[in-house]
Amino acid sequence: MALVHRRNSPKLRLPEISDHRPRFPVPLPANIYKQPSTSTTTTSVAGSDNITAGDFEKLSVLGHGNGGTVYKVRHKLTSIVYALKVNHYDSDPTTHRRTLTEVNILRRATDCTNVVKYHGSFEKPTGDVCILMEYMDSGSLETALKTTGTFSEANLSTVARGILNGLTYLHARNIAHRDIKPSNILVNIKNEVKIADFGVSKFMGRTLEACNSYVGTCAYMSPERFDPEVYGGNYNGFSADIWSLGLTLFELYVGHFPFLQSGQRPDWASLMCAICFSDPPSLPETASSEFRNFVECCLKKESGERWSAAQLLTHPFLCKDMEIC
Repeated sequence: MALVHRRNSPKLRLPEISDHRPRFPVPLPANIYKQPSTSTTTTSVAGSDNITAGDFEKLSVLGHGNGGTVYKVRHKLTSIVYALKVNHYDSDPTTHRRTLTEVNILRRATDCTNVVKYHGSFEKPTGDVCILMEYMDSGSLETALKTTGTFSEANLSTVARGILNGLTYLHARNIAHRDIKPSNILVNIKNEVKIADFGVSKFMGRTLEACNSYVGTCAYMSPERFDPEVYGGNYNGFSADIWSLGLTLFELYVGHFPFLQSGQRPDWASLMCAICFSDPPSLPETASSEFRNFVECCLKKESGERWSAAQLLTHPFLCKDMEIC
């Protein structure tokens, strides 16, 4: 692969596994798995504030998310179907912190219509943490791409607006998702688009701080996530979500990951070279000028040049068919 930019070899860090993990888990706050005291709690699901694994019947495996397995379950008393994510027990304190963060984010986002709704959580005797969420009956965008083919621009406009509404809500509350990709965007039978899987998400500080750890899916990582020293150092994690959004929409339009040929299997080294050194990918000529420009606003190599989620909601690609945007 020809390199577009000549520069010194980047100081890239390969993911490492610590040899100094503690032998015992770090305890979490005792009340973390209690349901929030609002009308959206599991009180209406289980008839009380205490839900357990025995309250549900497993129907099927929906997928595997960050740190756990997601099941389709049915509540035995009400017969209502939910999604249940089981975060498997791990003595690593980092895993415990991520589970704590995931639950806290879902609890805070219960009033956002473009984030999967949280219905409660509980801990099993084995140490597994279970998170109960609404069941999205039309599956993920990844599944839709495989079963029905590429998306039209009209459908992509709807998808983009839903994701951006969710990201605008999250970013305004200093939450970076850090793993936007087709498999983490779900749709229901009402065609509502919702962001899922907050297993590697992060609360950002009051000031901008780096998200330079290798979490999430590396294929959708922004250049500054791979090589933070070269691409700006103190960047904000929100712009990395925008890069991932751009790649997601691009993939749904062409049918394959943008930086690879159709059918090509990615590896870490080839992805790093393509994302860090190549120019951003360009949509085919069949794409409209509005859609082409929208994706370009997402895929700026310099994170500070990318449009924010709120700005993208005013882009002509989303507004051309609306009287008010």
